Amino acid sequence: MSAPNLPFTCEKSPASGAGGMVVTNHPLGSAAGFEMLAAGGNAVDAAVASLLALTVVEPMMVGIAGGGLSHLRMADGTHVVIDALSSAAATMHPEIYEPVSDEPGRHMEAKGRRNIIGASSVAVPGNLAGWCDMQARYGKLPFADIVEPAIRLASRGFAVTHYLSGAIAEAAGELSQDAEIAKILMPGGAAPAPGDRLAMGDYAESLRLIQREGAAALHGGALGAALAARMSTGGEDAGWVTEADLRAYRPIERKPIIGTYRGFEIAGPPPPASSGVRITQMLNMLEAYDIQGMCFGSPASLHLLAEVIRIAFADRRAYSGDPAFVDVPVQRLTSKAYAEECRAQIRQAASLPAPWAPGYESHDTTHLTVADRDGNIVTATHTINGLFGARLAVPGTGIIPNNYMSNFDPHPGNALSVVPGKRVPTSMAPMILMKDGAPVFALGLPGGLRIFPSAMQTIVNLIDHKMSIQEAVEAPRIWTQGQEVEIEQAYAPQQEKLEELGHEVRVMPHIGGGMNAIAFGETMTGAACWRADGTVAALGGGLARPGVRFWPDKAPTRSTST
Repeated sequence: MSAPNLPFTCEKSPASGAGGMVVTNHPLGSAAGFEMLAAGGNAVDAAVASLLALTVVEPMMVGIAGGGLSHLRMADGTHVVIDALSSAAATMHPEIYEPVSDEPGRHMEAKGRRNIIGASSVAVPGNLAGWCDMQARYGKLPFADIVEPAIRLASRGFAVTHYLSGAIAEAAGELSQDAEIAKILMPGGAAPAPGDRLAMGDYAESLRLIQREGAAALHGGALGAALAARMSTGGEDAGWVTEADLRAYRPIERKPIIGTYRGFEIAGPPPPASSGVRITQMLNMLEAYDIQGMCFGSPASLHLLAEVIRIAFADRRAYSGDPAFVDVPVQRLTSKAYAEECRAQIRQAASLPAPWAPGYESHDTTHLTVADRDGNIVTATHTINGLFGARLAVPGTGIIPNNYMSNFDPHPGNALSVVPGKRVPTSMAPMILMKDGAPVFALGLPGGLRIFPSAMQTIVNLIDHKMSIQEAVEAPRIWTQGQEVEIEQAYAPQQEKLEELGHEVRVMPHIGGGMNAIAFGETMTGAACWRADGTVAALGGGLARPGVRFWPDKAPTRSTST
């Protein structure tokens, strides 16, 4: 299926296969998951193997000392969201940072950038605990097999991509201030060139310890002790994460938010994630309009999308956060009746921009979408938050910890202020769509605050505009929080007409990160987009028909019965 007269051309090709599908933002990440499927593992095995491999080949995006969400749909139809988001340490409190300013543009900044870089920016990590937990409960293969591809990549090395080389060069100034991370990422004193080989010997040994001990290596073992020791600098840059915090951390199993849109069921993560609620809310608003009739990319359709995104962000600012600390009225916000109230806020033309409200999420994340032949699906978004996280490495381990404390408000007394044990807010949107109870699409992407509006637009592309899965993930995007409207280059011809409707428009190279998606039908089709190194690995074929043997010279003797 392909939508007619689209204002863009796809840059990548999809791949199809009935035996399984792995789509990640690095070819070696996809290869690691494919290896698990080929070995008889399921989608959970493949997802965890890919994520561990990505901690090696995408060290700027994800690591074992980060956080994130994995959305699983098992073959029996059960949905599970594994919340492995990072959290504030037990000794943290709302006044650990000194805010720089109350000015809107600098509201989330702290003195000395202590919530952005260094040990003082590190939150209690959850990635490794979440991955080990879901593989132990839902995977098939021995955990030692799952870790092997990542060990191989770290110990033997891999070819640096343009993407990684550019990221290291961009952050080189701050990376060079920490001898350990500089030794790992800039072994020659500068960013490696694309194609150079990069090995991570210390990290390979850490992975071997994880292979033997599982999550306990970090959450109670030697790796955790090393991380806690690195946090205890004794200076102003000291962090708060302790061995006790690491031992106490537990991933949380949550039920997804499930909404409906034009006969489809839309399943996404619940709070602390804002995506399940906001995507349902936005689609509920759009359901009253003939989106297909407006035509893709028309000024009217772009204006409508900008308006529903604006309204969703206004509610996100009012109702968002860890449900253990903040009351989020999920049932009301996701109801069709509330959507009708929201539609009354949609303007025929934009007026004054909405007041700026504090909020920050790094764009630097990874996402994967995986499925197996038996009907198991994993769509997962994980990160170390900022580019290279806290921009330090734990000595002797190769571990790059997160800088997730930058997502908390450094001012006390606000909804996003630091509180011990509070999970960080997130816009991650690992989504699964169903029709008549059967999965039809699974998708997700990195991109911080731009994630859930981009995921919503892809859903509209698939359902309303009848795009193929490749077209849907590569289609141009629009984004706003209620101030200026960002559009990608393919929408640039509509800039003048959007400005005539009152919008302040900014054309961007890209909005959000590389989306990875799978479409389900008679076979599976995987797609990745141009915004990252997304790569599809499809498994077809399979084992021989039972009873088949190799007879090079003659047919087997036919058995006779008496």
